Amino acid sequence: MLRKVSRVVLLDPYDRILLMHGYEPGDPTKEWWFTPGGGLEGDETRQEAALRELAEETGITEVELGPVLWHRTCSFPFDGRRWDQDEWYFLARTAQTDTNAEGQTELERRSVAGSRWWTSAELSTTRETVYPTRLAGLLRTLLDEGPPGAPVVLAPEIV
Repeated sequence: MLRKVSRVVLLDPYDRILLMHGYEPGDPTKEWWFTPGGGLEGDETRQEAALRELAEETGITEVELGPVLWHRTCSFPFDGRRWDQDEWYFLARTAQTDTNAEGQTELERRSVAGSRWWTSAELSTTRETVYPTRLAGLLRTLLDEGPPGAPVVLAPEIV
């Protein structure tokens, strides 16, 4: 069964995107960058999950949540199990650029090294692993053309 996940493409007033720096709890040399977000809890909506996860992971609560940009299914090993996810990526904007990790879960505290605001140019030239893997191009298109009229379905990613 696919885990329902909401992710946030959070942009600041300078069009920088906030990414989290994650790593495998048992092997900190396996690291990557990803957008804030996580699984739905109880009967909450995708929008509610996006805002809750963003607040828990980053402390950022002053956001304008926009439309769903992308849908993606993915499957990856993490913390000793396989995660199969149905992810929705929401556009959001904020002027609140200071972050804190006080609301992170125990697993997040064991697997997140922090966060960073990235410019589109930095994202396009990094050699670090970023998920979704096409994020640099997707962000550039978003900044150049605005949000799509309907969510774009991204190719599945299986790691």
